[in-house]
Amino acid sequence: MATILYAEDDDSMRKFFEKALEKAGHHVIACSDGDRALRALKFADGAFDLLLTDIMMPGVDGIELAKQAEVIAPGIKIMFITGFAAVAMNDPNAADSTVLSKPVHLRQLVDEVDKLIAA
Repeated sequence: MATILYAEDDDSMRKFFEKALEKAGHHVIACSDGDRALRALKFADGAFDLLLTDIMMPGVDGIELAKQAEVIAPGIKIMFITGFAAVAMNDPNAADSTVLSKPVHLRQLVDEVDKLIAA
């Protein structure tokens, strides 16, 4: 399936979604913040198919992470997952991306990831 870089600062949510995506057949590298995800992205040298990121995180937030991901790994697909969908909808950089609002049902997350990967 896909190799996913997942950035989420909520430990329980990160572990929950990571397991669901792995169970669906994806390889997931999960990071607890945007800074760690950015380092993983730089180290991976284009290995990630998808960046799945929360928007509101300490340090490098999801919007900035996505901007840098597009430079570091051109062609990477980006999906936001957030409890603050209004923030994403008002940001022109997130407008063309898939945005899922928390709470998200696991089936919806997996379906949206699969759909984006297939596009």
